[in-house]
Amino acid sequence: MKKRNLLLAIFAAAFCICGNFYYFWSDNLLLLIPVLGVFIVANVVTGVCYGNTGGRQLKICAHGTALLKCFCLYLPTSLAVHIALAFIYLPEAWLKLIFSMVACIVAGAVVFWNGMISVYVSSIQLGIRERVLGAVCGMIPVVNLIMLGRIIKITEKEILFESEKNALNRSRIKDKICATKYPILLVHGVFFRDSNVLNYWGRVPAELQKNGAVIYYGDQQSALSIKDSAEELSRKIRDIVEKNGCGKVNIIAHSKGGLDARYAIQNCGISEYVASLTTVNTPHRGCKFADYLLEKAPQSLLDSVADKYNKIFRFIGDKAPDFVSAAKDLTTKACEEFNKNVNDTKGIYCQSVGSVQKKASSGRFPLNITYHAVNLFDSENDGLVGEDSFSWGDRYILNKPKGSRGISHGDMIDLNRENIDGFDVREFYVLLVADLKNRGL
Repeated sequence: MKKRNLLLAIFAAAFCICGNFYYFWSDNLLLLIPVLGVFIVANVVTGVCYGNTGGRQLKICAHGTALLKCFCLYLPTSLAVHIALAFIYLPEAWLKLIFSMVACIVAGAVVFWNGMISVYVSSIQLGIRERVLGAVCGMIPVVNLIMLGRIIKITEKEILFESEKNALNRSRIKDKICATKYPILLVHGVFFRDSNVLNYWGRVPAELQKNGAVIYYGDQQSALSIKDSAEELSRKIRDIVEKNGCGKVNIIAHSKGGLDARYAIQNCGISEYVASLTTVNTPHRGCKFADYLLEKAPQSLLDSVADKYNKIFRFIGDKAPDFVSAAKDLTTKACEEFNKNVNDTKGIYCQSVGSVQKKASSGRFPLNITYHAVNLFDSENDGLVGEDSFSWGDRYILNKPKGSRGISHGDMIDLNRENIDGFDVREFYVLLVADLKNRGL
């Protein structure tokens, strides 16, 4: 940290000297050449303050954050310099003071916009809200400085966190702690599809692959009955095993995907191809909130929503999406019947994972809204499912970190790519898969 602060101070000093050098070079234009050279170089290499951060995106973010921190030092220093220059120039040489101020403003603008554009295009943790507020508040004096400080705080925290993760992965790259005997099959939940553009599992698959894992995806349609989804999933598993000769797969399934996997194992003849099943925030005993919605919603509204949903997802790629069947299979009554008939996973290591929000604002939209509704039926919940519905199998892990944040249904698959204090979702899955490897799976 001392080295970083020292480098930042050096770069800030360079910007301050260059931006406020008009008094010296105005009478000797040759001096402008080295001044511009130093200014350009400083604008290019400032990111070195944060050392070896890792990937290109993070380097750009570090570059922008360093420039914005330098700008925060540049601003008061330049103000003080020009107050002093006013005593020298005024009243006779007022035009020189104006030129000096213009040069200073232009130099400051270059540093600021270089930094701001860099963090806007590269930061993951700087969400849409902060980006919009930053743009809006940029026109409001004092408020814009407060917002600038918030942006710097967010991006610097991201840089330091990601740099530590990259360093950790580099230190254990040879260990391949996630190189399980059988590949990992990630199975998505209801109302989503696997996508190469926007991965359902966020940054998790890439993190697992960095540590040696081989990853496949379920690729089932977004909304089908459990039976139909399970049949699609079983075909996918057979295809993976036959094409790759891997023998079996380790399934990690989120939400309804866990029920799909259980049904496929018992009723679709693929138990011999599954080494383990890990369900994540799966409503094994149903979702009481789904009961309420299906009971209270007018049939006309339900039909309308289902029709629109099915049309949209048929356009996206689903062959025959069935919104109503998928939703009805998540009710407590349906899951009670499901558990009577689907409970045999002998010879397969099974475990479950759950999490809870501690307040509505723990979850992004719409989970910040549904949390209150779910809370009427279940005490602790993840914004969609009550905690008492998660546990199943030989081992149960409940993620409930310290603090007031909590972990939502979406957080458990890194849906929002958010770094949460007290819970590193990527490292959670790394350790989860490393445990499967240690079990010989």
